[in-house]
Amino acid sequence: MSNTYTQLYIHCVFAVKFRKAVIQPTWEERLHQYITGILQNNGHKLLAINSMPDHLHFFVGLNPKQSISDMMRVAKGDSSEFINKEKFTERKFYWQDGYGAFSNSRTQIDGVVKYIMNQKQHHTKKTFREEYLEILKDYAVEYDEKYIFHDLLDG
Repeated sequence: MSNTYTQLYIHCVFAVKFRKAVIQPTWEERLHQYITGILQNNGHKLLAINSMPDHLHFFVGLNPKQSISDMMRVAKGDSSEFINKEKFTERKFYWQDGYGAFSNSRTQIDGVVKYIMNQKQHHTKKTFREEYLEILKDYAVEYDEKYIFHDLLDG
């Protein structure tokens, strides 16, 4: 649509079902590439993506033609189908229900990209649950403890 201009930057976070630590270094790059393709095919601009064994972060310039909930449904659904088709895990793979999506200004881009790209170093000091609760508090998002991601299960 002419005369429509947007600048929408969204940091998304989601976990493996029951936060099971199954995303392995041997295939995580292929997962990142696959999710990048999903996002780009839907008109979004990927700025950063990274994962830990039990969760994944990505940061996009959002295409307003697709809602955040639709973007997440497609990214999570198609990527779990890819993981299962490629048989990367012993059992059927699922992402946990829900996700976090947080808006950022243009001036925050560098900081968010660095934060996402330094996940492995960051998690030597902080668990995913601690990180997620900190993000919710930083963005002043009200939440109910019973809906926060379930506890980690070993891979």
